Amino acid sequence: VQLVESGGGSVQTGGSLRLSCVSSGTTYSRVSTYCLAWFRQAPGKEREGVAAIDSGGNTRYEDSVKGRFTISRDNAKDTVYLQMNSLKPEDPASYYCAAEAGGCTGWVPLIRHLYRAWGQGTQVTVSS
Repeated sequence: VQLVESGGGSVQTGGSLRLSCVSSGTTYSRVSTYCLAWFRQAPGKEREGVAAIDSGGNTRYEDSVKGRFTISRDNAKDTVYLQMNSLKPEDPASYYCAAEAGGCTGWVPLIRHLYRAWGQGTQVTVSS
C-alpha cells in the first residue's frame, strides 16, 4: 500500500492544521480494515506515535496530544485525517502516516514496528 500525506505547513502557536493521508495500491485487502496511525519525528528525536485508529473507529492518543488532536478515517476515500488544534511549540515535526493491513481491532497500538507501510511525511512548523 502507498501512503501520501498532505496538509502540513506553518502556523502560530494555538493554531490548527488538518493532515490527510490517502492510501492506494492495495490488492488483496481493503484499507477499511487496516489499522491507521500518525507518528511524528522531530530533529534529533525518535519517531513517536501520536494517534491511531482501528477499523471500528476506536482510537488511541499519545498523552501530550489528548484533547487537542483528533484522528478520523473516511473509508470511502481510503483516507485518514489528523485534526490538530491548539498547536504548541513542542508539536513541530515531520508527521508520518502509517498503516498495518493486519488490523488492530480493540488494541490500537502506537508502536512503530507494528506498522509496515509508511508515507514520506509532511512537515509541521509552529511559530510563537
